Amino acid sequence: MPGTGVDEVSGLLTRFAGYLRHERGLAENTVRAYRGDLLHLATRQLGVADAEDVAGAEIDDALATVTLADLRAWLASMAAEGLSRTTLARRGAAVRSFYAWARIAGALVDDPAARLASARPASTLPEVLGPSDVAAMLEIAQARCDDGDPIHLRDWAAAELLYATGMRVGELAGANLADVDLGERLVRVIGKGNKERVVPFGVPAAEALATWMTQGRPALVREHTDAALFLGRRGNRVDQRQIRDAIHELCRCAGVSDVAPHALRHTAATHLLTGGSDLRSVQEVLGHASLTTTQRYTHVSAERLRATYQLAHPRA
Repeated sequence: MPGTGVDEVSGLLTRFAGYLRHERGLAENTVRAYRGDLLHLATRQLGVADAEDVAGAEIDDALATVTLADLRAWLASMAAEGLSRTTLARRGAAVRSFYAWARIAGALVDDPAARLASARPASTLPEVLGPSDVAAMLEIAQARCDDGDPIHLRDWAAAELLYATGMRVGELAGANLADVDLGERLVRVIGKGNKERVVPFGVPAAEALATWMTQGRPALVREHTDAALFLGRRGNRVDQRQIRDAIHELCRCAGVSDVAPHALRHTAATHLLTGGSDLRSVQEVLGHASLTTTQRYTHVSAERLRATYQLAHPRA
């Protein structure tokens, strides 16, 4: 894997990765992304195309000598190359986190990113499904269970739970059997930064989960995966790709817009707000650290309201 040798001798990257994992509790995907961003910065500083072409000590030296002007030039060059605002925002966040940590940890004297302006990610409305499309998809998911295939039972329960709770796919894949309270219709969710929240779910999701747990899961469970809520065909804990594939397949079978599983999270939030839930409650359900993140769903609702108004009002 490219860059594997760098971590073996790059003390700064190794220590920073450990800080992100163990102190900030960031997901491994985020740790890898930040590491890649810093390697990109270092290789640009050194004028090489690949981090494998240099030693880890050279990476450390390059990162240690970066100035604010270098960071601004780095971001400007990527903007000129056409990188998305989302990528630029993440790379800016990576260097700000790295240099703030390095200064506090005593690894570096100065923090060149302290005055680096934040690039805002593109403000796009999240994709959502209408209530009828969600209903069609979930009805197909339930109908497919008539064949008794435990995977179909799993997919029905997973789809119902994703929509009912707004869970992230990774949160659902990491859920354990003990996290579900069918009697109270509650599920314990471990979110980003290992933050825990308890989310309610409705009767349809409870029915699907009960069926999966009593009829589908026992046929797949193995001793080594006894704790996992959702399992794959071979009895291992389900992975995110399997859930994504299942949602795509359900959309295809239902004849609705093909969406990623994350769209069910957006959809749940939008439908909660449209139905009258307040922003704070939706924030708690989704596990957002900031209310600003939740507020974007009000724009989705506003867009739908505007479209309905323009179609229905005689003086629109």
